Amino acid sequence: MAGQKTDQRDVYVGQRIAEQRRKASLTQRRVAQSFGMSAAQLQKYEKGTNRISAVHLDIFSRMTGVPMDYFFKGMPRTDDFIAPGFAEQEQSTLSEGGLKRLAEVVGRHITENFSEEARRDVADAIRTLESKLGG
Repeated sequence: MAGQKTDQRDVYVGQRIAEQRRKASLTQRRVAQSFGMSAAQLQKYEKGTNRISAVHLDIFSRMTGVPMDYFFKGMPRTDDFIAPGFAEQEQSTLSEGGLKRLAEVVGRHITENFSEEARRDVADAIRTLESKLGG
């Protein structure tokens, strides 16, 4: 990683690392030992002075039980590029009409593809859900 300048994204990821390390009651020394480096180097990662490698971030993720994507959610962007499959746009919520259309499609699929017994089970589940929702 020589020659690569760090930026606000590295600072952001470093802050998230420090936050999770403290929540997990881990010392910098303990984490650094698992990485095979000095605590001073880990401190540089946490401050964003140096960029952490994907391998070290994966190790840390497993140590703390925090998914890798946690460290990147909400990270400031420096470009407009959205990589397909990595940063898919959020789905919009369905309007009431959209929900009705969805129910019609699901109902048609169930009618055409499920046995009579399975259709009765689905209908029972829907009635139970309706009663739980107060409908």
